[in-house]
Amino acid sequence: MRTQYRFGSLLALLLAGCLSAGPVLAQDKPPAKKSGVPVPTHVIQPGEQCVEPTEEMRRNHMEKILHQRDRTVHDGIRTKQHSLKNCINCHADPKTNSVLGQDGFCDSCHRYAAVKIDCFSCHSAEREASAAGPAAPASAARALKTATPRDKKP
Repeated sequence: MRTQYRFGSLLALLLAGCLSAGPVLAQDKPPAKKSGVPVPTHVIQPGEQCVEPTEEMRRNHMEKILHQRDRTVHDGIRTKQHSLKNCINCHADPKTNSVLGQDGFCDSCHRYAAVKIDCFSCHSAEREASAAGPAAPASAARALKTATPRDKKP
């Protein structure tokens, strides 16, 4: 009988300890130490607002690009809103005039997420000369020099 009493008392103390620890555990914890994992470093250039809210684009940009591709290629409908060219013209780094590179808008996030981008095996990663501003002519000339025969118009 005495063993049962001790066991009951021990169980009651354990239960009381758990209940009193609940509020302590629920308090805000100090910020976690940095993990050392590099995070995307893209910089969004000031200008017009994006074609969609930021959270929408972060989660669904690929569906929008694929939908635009299908409308353009299959249906012949070309719109500016979700076009890859429009994205590049707004998000290209002003120093490099490109969305690629270590700090490039596309490359930074895609590298972080370990996702390979194949858009630029066919499309230029640089903004158009008319949309870029002062750094565009050198960049546009470089793009023309590196264009493949398929890219050049007859």
